[in-house]
Amino acid sequence: MSLDFTHKPDYFLSAQLFIRHLETYVEKHPEADNAIFDLRDIYELFRQDLASATTNLDGILNIADEYKVDTLEGDQKIIQSYQINAKNNTLLLELNAHALTSLRAGKSIIAPDANLHE
Repeated sequence: MSLDFTHKPDYFLSAQLFIRHLETYVEKHPEADNAIFDLRDIYELFRQDLASATTNLDGILNIADEYKVDTLEGDQKIIQSYQINAKNNTLLLELNAHALTSLRAGKSIIAPDANLHE
């Protein structure tokens, strides 16, 4: 009998969780053009999974920055860029203004196709 299992993290699930957190942030802060998160909050978001909040965070954000929103200019990414600042323990997100406008207008978020990623 052979049991196949993997220790491979599910980055897509974590990215989805992060995007929903960002969506809530945008709803609560309608004037915000960028977002700054304390990495301790990200640690709590990922249910105290230290790997997701540290080592795997870049991989998770690489998927999260592929999420899009339908805008008048076509589908546009929500996250233009991100920067992890370990010294200040923060995550800075530069958000796309057109995508934010559409998101605030009630447009749905378009998830990336998980089959196209390795």
